Amino acid sequence: MRIAAIDIGTNSLHMIVVRVRPDLSFEVIDREKEMVRLGAGGLDGKALTPEAMHAALQVMSKFHRLAESHRVDEIIAAATSATREAENGGEFLDTIAQKTGIHPRVISGTEEARLIHLAAVYGVSVPGDAAVVVDIGGGSVEITRGTGLDVDTGRSFKLGVLRLTERFVKSDPLEPRDERRLLKHINAEVGAYLDQIAAAGFDRVIGTSGTILSLGSIISVQQGHPVGAPQRSRRVSAKQLHRVRKELTELNLERRLRVPGLEPRRADLAVAGAVLLDTIVRRLGANELTLCDLSLREGLVLDYIARHRKQIAQADRYPDVRRRSVVELAERCNYWPEHANQVARLAVALFDQTRAIHGLTDREREWLEYAAILHDIGVHISYERHHKHSAYLITNGDLRGFEPEEIEIIALLARYHRSATPKRRHEGFAELKRKRRIAVRTLAAILRLAESLDRSHSQNITTLDLRDRGDDGLLQIRTAGDAELELWAAGRHAAPFERLLGKPLRIEVSGHTHVEQPHETPRVSGQAVRRRGHRRLRQDDAAGPPGEVAQRGGAPGVRHGMELVRPRQSGDQDRKEKKRADPDDVQPAARHGLRRPAAV
Repeated sequence: MRIAAIDIGTNSLHMIVVRVRPDLSFEVIDREKEMVRLGAGGLDGKALTPEAMHAALQVMSKFHRLAESHRVDEIIAAATSATREAENGGEFLDTIAQKTGIHPRVISGTEEARLIHLAAVYGVSVPGDAAVVVDIGGGSVEITRGTGLDVDTGRSFKLGVLRLTERFVKSDPLEPRDERRLLKHINAEVGAYLDQIAAAGFDRVIGTSGTILSLGSIISVQQGHPVGAPQRSRRVSAKQLHRVRKELTELNLERRLRVPGLEPRRADLAVAGAVLLDTIVRRLGANELTLCDLSLREGLVLDYIARHRKQIAQADRYPDVRRRSVVELAERCNYWPEHANQVARLAVALFDQTRAIHGLTDREREWLEYAAILHDIGVHISYERHHKHSAYLITNGDLRGFEPEEIEIIALLARYHRSATPKRRHEGFAELKRKRRIAVRTLAAILRLAESLDRSHSQNITTLDLRDRGDDGLLQIRTAGDAELELWAAGRHAAPFERLLGKPLRIEVSGHTHVEQPHETPRVSGQAVRRRGHRRLRQDDAAGPPGEVAQRGGAPGVRHGMELVRPRQSGDQDRKEKKRADPDDVQPAARHGLRRPAAV
C-alpha cells in the first residue's frame, strides 16, 4: 500500500509518499516541499490573500500529479494554523478539493502537537525516555511531553516565526528594544507551561521543523560538517544555540544570507526563530537539543496506519527504534536472516570474550551486532563489491535513532567484513578520531572472523569458546554439521583478529564427525561455491569438495599464523607471517588476557 501525506502549513507545504509494508512499517519513496507563505498577512483571523491561495493551489496540483505518478492508494492532507484561523479557510479547502480531488482536513493545535510528537518519537527517541518535542512552524509552535508514543501534555501556541517576525521584527539588524519586547511576549505566552514541563522532568528535548533544522545546520557547519550533512539525531548544545541566536540578531539580512548552513529562504525569519528556540530551551533548563527531520507529515502516516490496524506491528516486534530501523533496512534489501543472525551471534560472542583486550563498551557491541545484521545487504545491488554496496545502503538507508557518526561506523564495519582492512587513506575512516579508528579496526576484525565462521551460510557452528594459552589463543568450536568450509574461510580471514589478540589463533573442533566424499560436489547454501567466472572464490582457490581444499596445502596448518587443531591433537607452527602493527591497533593480548563468558 502507498500513501501520500501532505502538510498544508503556514510557511511551507510538504508532501511525502510512503510505501506501507506488510509488517505495517513504512518507507519514504518520494518527498517534495514548497515555501509559499500561505499565512503571510492572513493570520489572527484575517483572510488568506488571493496570491497566497493561488500559489498554494498550484503546489497542491503538483503534489496531486506526483502522488498519482506513484499510484498511491490514499492521500492524507492536513491544514494547520493559517487555514484554521483564516475567515476564508473553509473556502480555500473547498477549492483544493474541487481542483485536485484532495480533501484536506483542518486539525486543531492540540492534534497537530500529538501527531508531531508521534513522528519525533518514532524517529529519534529511545523507549522509556520522557521526551519533550518542540516544533516551530510559521504560525504556531507545538510543545509536548510524553513517554514513548503516549503524550502526557501537549499544546499549541501562536508563536510561529512568520507571526513573530511580522509583529516584532521591525529593524534590521534587530534592535535590542525589539528583542526585549519579543522575549517578553514569548515568556508571557509559554513561560508557565515550560516551567510545568521542567518541573515534571524529561530525558531529552527533540526539535523538529524547518526552522529548527536550519539553525541546527548552522551549528553543524560551524563544527566542520559539510553543508547539507544529515541532521537527524544530531545533538546540539544549548550554549551553541545561544551563540547562534546572538550571531543572527547582530546581522542584517544581507549578511545573514551569507551565513553557512542557513537556508536563504529562511534568512528573514531566522532571527525570530533563533530567539524563540533559544528562549524555549533555556526556560526548560535543557543542556542540549536532538534534531529530527520527521514531523507532521510522518505523524499523519503513523496515525493512519494505527487507526486502520490498531497498532504498528513492526514497532511491537522491535520496541527499540534503532533495532527496528536496522531490521527494516535489512528486510527492504531482502537479506538472509538466518545467516545475518548467526554472524551477529558469533560476532557478539567473540566481542564478549575479548573485552579484557579491547576494552570497548556495550555501545560498540551494539554497532557490531547491527553491522553483522546488515553486512551482506549490498548483494541486493550486486554480489561484486557487495561490501561497498552494503556500506552505501547503510549510509543512505534512513536509519532512525542513530547519530550520523554511528551510521558511518556501522557502514564502515560492513565495508570491512571482507577484502580490504581499514586504511587511513579510506574515505570515511580517515575522518574518524583516533579512538574511533581503533574501535573500527577492532570490530572489523571480529566481524570478519565471525562472517567466515558461517561461510557456508548453514549455521553449523553452535558454540564457541576462546581461551588464552599464553603463546596463542585457542578457539574451541562445537559444530552441528560439516564445518570444513568455515575452517577454511577462518584460515583466510583470521589475520586481523590475531593482531587484536597479539598472538596466533588455533581452532579446535568438536561435535560433528565429517566424512569426506571427494568425488561429490558439496551442497552449499546460497552462493558459497560458484561456477566458472564467479569471483566469490579467487582464481587460485579450490572449487571442489571441502576435503580437497584442506588437502591442497597438506595437513591442516597455519594460515596467517592460525592453526586448525583436532581434539586431543597438538601441532607446532612451522611458520608465521609477522606483520607490522598499525599505530591505531589495540594493545597485544599479553597485557590483558582473555575472559570466558558463556558460549553462543
